[in-house]
Amino acid sequence: MLGKERSKSYNELIDDDDKDEGNAQSPGFFDDAIEDLESEEPDDGTSQEDDNKGSGPSRRFSKTCLRNVFTVVLIFIYLLLTGVAIFLAYQNISDFLEKLNNPVMSVTYKEVDSFLAPGIALYPGKAQLLGCKHHFHDYIPPLVDPGKPQEGDCAMEDVTYFGPFSKRKIRALVVRGPTEVRRKELIFMQFSLNETEEDFSAITYMLFSNFGDLIDSANKSIFMRDCEKNYSMWTFSGGFRTWVKMSLVKTSGKNNDSVEFRQESAVVKFNDKRPDSKKSNQLFFAVFEWRDPYIQEIRLIVTANPWNSIAILCGCFMALFKAANFAKLTIQWIIRMRKRHMRNKNRELKQIN
Repeated sequence: MLGKERSKSYNELIDDDDKDEGNAQSPGFFDDAIEDLESEEPDDGTSQEDDNKGSGPSRRFSKTCLRNVFTVVLIFIYLLLTGVAIFLAYQNISDFLEKLNNPVMSVTYKEVDSFLAPGIALYPGKAQLLGCKHHFHDYIPPLVDPGKPQEGDCAMEDVTYFGPFSKRKIRALVVRGPTEVRRKELIFMQFSLNETEEDFSAITYMLFSNFGDLIDSANKSIFMRDCEKNYSMWTFSGGFRTWVKMSLVKTSGKNNDSVEFRQESAVVKFNDKRPDSKKSNQLFFAVFEWRDPYIQEIRLIVTANPWNSIAILCGCFMALFKAANFAKLTIQWIIRMRKRHMRNKNRELKQIN
């Protein structure tokens, strides 16, 4: 008789609990977890027999402890995975932005048989051009009557313009540069300067990519002013022979392309054998030639791949979604375990009474 009353009260508590939970959550939600829990717990008859034997409460307490420990461990693991997913998403976005803002340089060398004739813009000031002549195979014949005008075969243009950084008038002597790199073509120039008010005597020069652009331009003054704005300036000193070896570098960027000259120069002292009366005229010597038959091409390549970043971010968001879903299910599972524990405790108190 006592067993029937206990079984009846237990079934009523189960029905009441199921009704409360049915109102709290939608049907079918968290059913798998509930079925696992119910399959692990003994049915009413078995619980009754275990209670009669005195071992039911201890077994239920041990199972509850194990489940709680297992739940805490799972929560910790999912929190750890969530932190890793957030860190990976942040690191991936940072790497993508860094690669996007800092492209990688790809350097290639293109071999050519000849170059376009560069423009050599000279700013002699008060110095006088004595001679300009083409030579080949790195050979320059001995000087004849240095300091006197020499025969020349260079094509040149005399351009006057206003400087881009100052309003003063500038005179530039633009010479057509060498082209036949295979034959080691060079240009030998000689200048003379009688008097100077400067502390240091030097002649400034500038290199730009194509002498033909100056010839074809409608306004040579504006062309030279733009060149001075975009290209670098160099100098060679008096009393020396400055041998300039040029190389061409083309850079292809994200927005525009640019051409840059690089140079190597060697300086040799001039042994002046003129009479002392003529040494007051300071002499300048300059040689221009190509260093080698290669054009260095630099391309800026963006290595950031948006599809890889999107795939990693999708994986991170899926991990976050799963973690949030698991946290929700875990909380509901804990609430259900709490209700069962309170139900079992009330049942034991009723049995004692």
